[in-house]
Amino acid sequence: MKVLVVGSGGREHAIVWSLKKNANIEKIYCAPGNAGIGLDAECVPIGAMEFDKLVDFAKKENIDFTIIGMDDPLVGGVVDAFEKEGLRVFGPRKNAAIIEGSKAFSKDLMKKYGIPTAKYESFTDYEEAKKYLDSQEMPIVIKADGLALGKGVLICMTREEAEEGLKEIMLDKKFGSAGNAVVIEEFLQGPEVSVLSFCDGKTVVPMVSAQDHKRALDGDKGLNTGGMGTFSPSVFYTEEMNEECMKTIFQPTVDAMAKEGRPFVGILYFGLMLTKDGMKVIEYNARFGDPETQVVLPRLKTDLLEIMEACVDGKLADMNIEWYDNAAVCVVLASGGYPVEYEKGFEIKGLDEIKKYNNIVVFHAGTAEKDGKLVTNGGRVLGITGIGDNINEAIKTAYEGVEIVDFDKKHFRTDIGRKEYKL
Repeated sequence: MKVLVVGSGGREHAIVWSLKKNANIEKIYCAPGNAGIGLDAECVPIGAMEFDKLVDFAKKENIDFTIIGMDDPLVGGVVDAFEKEGLRVFGPRKNAAIIEGSKAFSKDLMKKYGIPTAKYESFTDYEEAKKYLDSQEMPIVIKADGLALGKGVLICMTREEAEEGLKEIMLDKKFGSAGNAVVIEEFLQGPEVSVLSFCDGKTVVPMVSAQDHKRALDGDKGLNTGGMGTFSPSVFYTEEMNEECMKTIFQPTVDAMAKEGRPFVGILYFGLMLTKDGMKVIEYNARFGDPETQVVLPRLKTDLLEIMEACVDGKLADMNIEWYDNAAVCVVLASGGYPVEYEKGFEIKGLDEIKKYNNIVVFHAGTAEKDGKLVTNGGRVLGITGIGDNINEAIKTAYEGVEIVDFDKKHFRTDIGRKEYKL
């Protein structure tokens, strides 16, 4: 069996890494991939948004199954392009991926179907948005409507911050066309949790929980990033909470999308917050989270491809998905200066030594090959995932890996998981 994975980051490397466990897969391709993914799959120089080229490649190479990792191609309709040619592909169609592609759409969906979320209003006109902002209490949250690499959410503590943030999004176009519309919503407080789930259009099966660290610096300070680290399981997400979310959030969301004529097949990511009024949805994603995937998939016991095929075939309800009773922690090694300006091209050392550890996995996010050596090639460079019987062991193991792997201007947070578990 031949499988194609579309994407180029740590998430896609984790997917490829999981697929390698399946003995029935004879060949894994990744488009475009990166240097680290190239150690586990054959990288193909086709961009994730080059739909025609991806479809042609899949037909020419007789690809049996394609997995879309990234948000942009999903929102752009890559699944529709594959299905039009009769190709088997995993991910939501364009009309379902809008649940991530437009925050206004997702908020309106939640309001219509009574799914708990923050109070909000959405705007396409700057003056109207500013007028509404002036009438609201601080702090407040402003979100660019479209995709913004996980950075289009501003938590504004003062009115000055809010006014400047609105101007940056809508007038200065800091996030490009993603800021043509904005959602302004109430500021909620409480611990956050990420729950990814498998969906086949009608059935939803949540995965083990995870918690992400978005800020660049220790103590949740600094700028928002795509994610500086994550751990699984969440410290506070209980089985009782999972049952509550199944009734009030997970299944109602999948049912709502089906009723809207937008059946969701693929990975539906629920960004949740435990507030004083119960669990509420902060955001939806239409694919695996990054770096949450790097701690969730190492805990998956059931074969990933089998689950994905069951989703595509509408047979997810027949699957018994099992997980290891352990813990995983991923620490992101970033380029100094990320998420603003940073240099590339520094040699990465220690990767051979870390192979000796069977409880550490290195997922490549921004790497390239230069003169036979692996070098840095992005803001987030590597995800060092430690696996242990409990969260304390996993944290210790992950940071052992962090010390082994090195490159110039390496930047990482030293507190991934530690604050939540008071370690």
